[in-house]
Order: sequence, then C-alpha cells, then structure tokens
Amino acid sequence: MLGIKLKNFWKRLGPGLITGASDDEPSAIATYSIAGAKFGYIMLWIAVFALPLMIAIQEMSARIGRVSNKGLAGNIKKHYPRWLLFFISILIVGTNTLNIGADMSAMSQAVTMILPVQEKIAAIVITLLILLKTILLPYQKILTIFKWLALSLFSYIFAVFTIHQNWVQIIYHAFVPQFIWSKDFFIVMTAFMGTTISPYLFFWQANQEVEEKMIEQCKPGQICHLKPATQDELKTLKEDTRIGMSFSNVITFFIITLTASTLFRAGNFHIETLRDAAEALKPLAGEYSYLLFTIGIISSGFLAIPVLAGSAAYVIAEVFGWSEGLNKSFTKAKGFYGVVITSTLVGLLIPILGIHPIKALFYTSLLYGIIAPILILMVIHLANNPKIMGRHANSHSTNILGYSTFLIMAFFAILIFFIL
Repeated sequence: MLGIKLKNFWKRLGPGLITGASDDEPSAIATYSIAGAKFGYIMLWIAVFALPLMIAIQEMSARIGRVSNKGLAGNIKKHYPRWLLFFISILIVGTNTLNIGADMSAMSQAVTMILPVQEKIAAIVITLLILLKTILLPYQKILTIFKWLALSLFSYIFAVFTIHQNWVQIIYHAFVPQFIWSKDFFIVMTAFMGTTISPYLFFWQANQEVEEKMIEQCKPGQICHLKPATQDELKTLKEDTRIGMSFSNVITFFIITLTASTLFRAGNFHIETLRDAAEALKPLAGEYSYLLFTIGIISSGFLAIPVLAGSAAYVIAEVFGWSEGLNKSFTKAKGFYGVVITSTLVGLLIPILGIHPIKALFYTSLLYGIIAPILILMVIHLANNPKIMGRHANSHSTNILGYSTFLIMAFFAILIFFIL
C-alpha cells in the first residue's frame, strides 16, 4: 500500500520538482559554498526566509502557463509592447548562456577530480552528452532522467551527516536573522537571493506546465485545443511547486551547513574554484563527503544546463512564433532545438577559453540578483492581468508575497550598485 502511494506521489511530481532541483545548479552551489565558507552558519536563515517568496513567484509562473496555455514570453508578446519583449528576451538569453558556460566549467573541473582527463576534453564530452540527451530522447524519458538527477542532490544531505554538527547552533542561525555590516556580506547576500529566486526558472516552469498539459490532453499527430485549467490541475500544480521549492531550499540549507562546518571552521574562508571547495573537504570531512560534493556538482549540471538552454529556447521560440517544446522531435521544432544547441555551444567557450569558473559562477548569481526585480514585477503583472488569467488571477495574499519579493530584490539590486 505504501509502495503504491509513493509511486503515485512520484508520478505526480513534475515541473515543480525539476524546477526546484535545477535551481541548485553549479553556480548556486558555488554561491552557497562561498556563503558557508566566508560567513559560517550566519546565512542559513536566508534559505528559510526566501522559501515563501520563491514559492509565491514560481506558483504565479506555473499558473500563468497552465491557465493561458502560453509561456511568459508568449503572453508578453500578446499583451505588452514589443520593446519589453525584446528587452526581457535579451536579459534571459544572455544571462542563461553565461550561466551554462560557468556550469560547464564547474562540471568539467569536478570530472577531472575523479577521472584522469583534461578539463577541456571533459567540457566537450559533457556538452555532447547533454545535447544528445536533450535532442534525441522523448520528453517522458527526459522528465524521468531529470527526476532521478534531482534525487542525486541528496548527496549534500548525506555529506553533512558524515561530520559532527552543532545542531543547536545550526537551528539558532536558521531562525534568527543576522547581518554583518560589510560590503562582502551584502554582495554575497545579493548573489544568494539572485541564484535562489532565479529568473530563468520563471520562464522554464511556465512553459513546462504547457508541455505537461499538452501531453495530458493531446494525442500525437492530431490538432489539439487545450481545455481551460481546472481546480484539480491548479491544486496539483501548487503541491508540485511547493514540494519542488522546499526541496531546493533544503539542499541550499545543507550546502551552507556542510561548507560552514568544514571550510569556515578550519579557516578556509576563500574559495577560488569548486575544486578548492571539494578538495578542502577531503582532509576535513573525509573521502566520502568529498566524493558526494563532487558528484552533486556533476549531476546538478546535467539537470540544470538543459533547463537553462531550454528556457532560453522557449523565449526565442515564442518571440518568433516557432514550434517549440521538448515533447516535439528535432525535425518538428528545428528553431527551438537550434537555440538549445547554440546557447550550449556558446556557453562551452567559457571552459574552452579557460575563464575563471568560480568568478563566472558567482557573477552569474549576482547578475540574476540585479535583473530579478524587473522580471518578478513582470510576472506579478501577468498573474494579475484578467485578459490572461480570468478568474485565476492572484489572490490578495499571493500579491502581498509577490510585491514583498519584488521590494526585497529591488533593494539588493539598487544597493549593489552603490557597493560596487
């Protein structure tokens, strides 16, 4: 009986879980590792504090896709000025491509720590594997792979329990906000919020809800008119999103705990590369923790890079009205897959050219923190537009959370310009 319930629960999980898990990609791992190594447990409370904000924005994005049968870019194209569409498209595609390259660099470094290969060769092989998986496999198979890759992030939880922890201190820092009034603290905090409430996730989840709906309602090869969203669908969407975002922030919490209880405690406050972070764990936490950390970097990249490239492809495809979606074959969505291939190959230039990976990862998070307020405000506006949402527009409580998220992210985005 329990096995059947777990199986049904696993089947119900979809875009929300994958979106949440892909949020813990290598640039996020780098940012959380920097936070833990530099400031110890002090930033743990942000993972707890950010969760309801993250859920609110992702639920809005998912609901927009499920109700309107279009992604965010498709709705912006239909209901808003053209200049706004192109501005947002440039932001998303540009930052996503940089993020892909930074993630690729981190993954190739991680591979060289457990296999005797050169970083550039590892990066090329990783790129080919990701593209082959994304282009050749059917959507349902990709979805299953994504789910299992999401589970690999439990490696950070296991790694924490291989080390003696002061749980009283950890719980205290999780629920008592603390600040260090320094430039470094607020820069890291902005990057932390930017990589946690990442704009590319808004676009990805909205489009994934449309894809899920098409699979549920349409037969292959037939013209299909999607039905209006039902209360049951929206209830499932909420459950999926809340589980996915909670999973994401639990992993965030444990990455900070792991690096705080090892690197910070040992006085290793500065991480120059993810190799530094992983290898520093070896003498402090043992071979097991080191391997778990390294495997987490590799598996998170295999999950996140297709999401990053896919969200960029959804945006461009909706801008130009191309056929789109991972549920379509390459021959039926050449433009969409062309963007996936191009953005991934452009991203590959970062590890090929030897650009400093940890800086690329961290500054990607910082850039997301700066552009996030613009896109959050856009999501809120879309979710309250009666022409798009009808009777499924935001509730008062959702708007309070949404605007609170916008104001907090806007504060950090403005502050960072003064700091820098």
